[in-house]
Amino acid sequence: MKKSAIIVFVVLLVLIIDQSLKIWIKTHMEYGEEFAILGLDWARIHFVENNGMAFGLSLGGEYGKLALSLFRILAVAFLVYYLRLLVKTSASIGLMVSFALILAGALGNILDSAFYGLIFSASHFHGGVAELFPEGGGYAGFLHGKVVDMLYFPLVNGVLPEWVPFWGGERVMFFKPVFNIADTAITLGVINILIFQRSFFQEMSEEQPASNTEGNADGQEEEEAEPKDVDRDRPQQAEGSSPA
Repeated sequence: MKKSAIIVFVVLLVLIIDQSLKIWIKTHMEYGEEFAILGLDWARIHFVENNGMAFGLSLGGEYGKLALSLFRILAVAFLVYYLRLLVKTSASIGLMVSFALILAGALGNILDSAFYGLIFSASHFHGGVAELFPEGGGYAGFLHGKVVDMLYFPLVNGVLPEWVPFWGGERVMFFKPVFNIADTAITLGVINILIFQRSFFQEMSEEQPASNTEGNADGQEEEEAEPKDVDRDRPQQAEGSSPA
């Protein structure tokens, strides 16, 4: 497969899985409802929504929400531009797939923010299932929709022993954030770059010194060539003649 085809395939695959799951959750579950995955107590589908960033983090207020949505759009535009550059170079497939995962994750959450407020009715805490394309219109305007989250993995959920200093008897939970497929794609892409694509950062750090060295060498050659040009342009004296 061509590099560009691989990138398109990864982006479309993540978007289809992400949006299909979100739409199903939104139209089949009440806000706050949950169920265990394969009967596992530490792996759950738990429906919540957030106004902001990944893993349930938020950027306060309507202006913060709008700023975050605009930032995501700019980030997507940059990722598309950068992936086009990578396709034209000898970049590894692993690096391009990593950036494709980040792009797909950003697009997935942008779709929620941009359109979910327009096409869905509001989801209230144990207040019924949301409706797709409601007669009275959606619950929010363009770029003001909420991001749907559902993946919840409370791997540790218990009470610390009394003998633990300072926190004895308190409840501890890990991993608490609720997230979605788009967040997962972004996280996997970043981790893969940081751990398995470290040569990417080495190449970036080597490009700048190399360009500076080439520039200095060219400058020295021009300086060395200049005296030769000056001597060549001077009128030569005929043999046997003496200066006046």
